[in-house]
Amino acid sequence: MDNLTPTDGRTDVALVLSSGGARGLAHIGAIEELEQRGYRIRSVAGCSMGALVGGIYAAGRLSDFRRWMQTIDRRKILSLMDLSLSINHIVKGERIMDALREVVPDVMIEQLSLPYVAVATDWAAGRQAVFRRGSLYDAIRASISLPLFFSPVRRDDALLIDGGVLNPIPLDLVERPQGSLLVGVNVSGPDWGGRKEVKAIAAQHPNRLRSLPMNILSRLRPEGLDVNYYTLVSRMISLMIQQNARQSIRLHRPDIVMEIPMNRFGSFDYDKSEQIVAYGRARMHQALNEWERR
Repeated sequence: MDNLTPTDGRTDVALVLSSGGARGLAHIGAIEELEQRGYRIRSVAGCSMGALVGGIYAAGRLSDFRRWMQTIDRRKILSLMDLSLSINHIVKGERIMDALREVVPDVMIEQLSLPYVAVATDWAAGRQAVFRRGSLYDAIRASISLPLFFSPVRRDDALLIDGGVLNPIPLDLVERPQGSLLVGVNVSGPDWGGRKEVKAIAAQHPNRLRSLPMNILSRLRPEGLDVNYYTLVSRMISLMIQQNARQSIRLHRPDIVMEIPMNRFGSFDYDKSEQIVAYGRARMHQALNEWERR
């Protein structure tokens, strides 16, 4: 099949946005670049942060969300963290959802401007929980339930956690209009630079690689308590998500894939929103150039 440029009329896009924490802010830049280049997003599916950005985009409020993110700094992030004493999560997640509702009011998925799908993971059943209707924020909250960090969501008899555990880039779930391009944005791509580069960054900026959860835990822990278990499990989950995303891309073969290395930004770098948005836009610009040149 010949690949066509936008001037050939093949401009409709079924867009799939991956999980990835703060790296998912790159989805904003990717969407802006697609629209600026004349591509028309006809449907969207997302996981975790991709479900959040995709849902807000489908609600027509992405610019409002971006402006709100520009106000976020480390102090405001911490103020949105309603800490929990539970043994299975650090943060309840209610405060951040309340803040989002003030920026973008909740809406029923059926009332969105385009078809939307969010995916979470049914922890006990070991299968996907797919949201195509109902409250947008109920779907988003389930999809972003990062294990160990946010509290799981109870829905009927199910306990729902982050969709990235099973399907970090749900290319198989998006509604794809006939003749549209399947476009995937994976912000949990293969690491860049290797271990030497990461060690060099750590040596020059010792606090840069320390995640927000680790900062929170360090405030809660008794003096001298080792919290390396979080680093170990967090990295394990990241590698699993990275591998699952790679397998999904190989299996479903999207027409256009834009990837961001997982270690390019931290999962909790929400105070770097404009930097991440700009990076996402630049990477989508490169991906579209490559597609249109073929």
